[in-house]
Amino acid sequence: MAQNQDNDNPTKLDRMGIWISGLCAVHCLALPVILPLLPLLGSTFFAQLWFERTILTISMLIGGVALTSGALRYHGQYYPLVLLFTGGGIYWFKDIFGHEFEPFTIAVGALLIISGHVINMRLCRHCLCCRNSVFSTHATNK
Repeated sequence: MAQNQDNDNPTKLDRMGIWISGLCAVHCLALPVILPLLPLLGSTFFAQLWFERTILTISMLIGGVALTSGALRYHGQYYPLVLLFTGGGIYWFKDIFGHEFEPFTIAVGALLIISGHVINMRLCRHCLCCRNSVFSTHATNK
């Protein structure tokens, strides 16, 4: 029974999304400290905007699948998706308030993305009534 429960675990994508979002935030926040060392390493692609947006896009795709799956199959709540995409939007336009506020906007965006995943994991864990159905029955019961 435990093996079947592991295969039916919706939180795997949430955990992957949390890790990717966290690594992206660490990348952005640590870059000013590591930047002077990059020419020594020859790894200047880490500082490119396309690299940051690629990581963010992958994170948003994984998060979108995880949170939509959780909402459709388990709990029927879509507000974690709002947190995910709001955080992603803030993160995408991290320099909208200028470069001096960039670390703050990065932190806010990352926290919103991670919050969406954490809330989705909690909602999926607490909703045991829809485990054997393809779609959540919560939307039809309201």
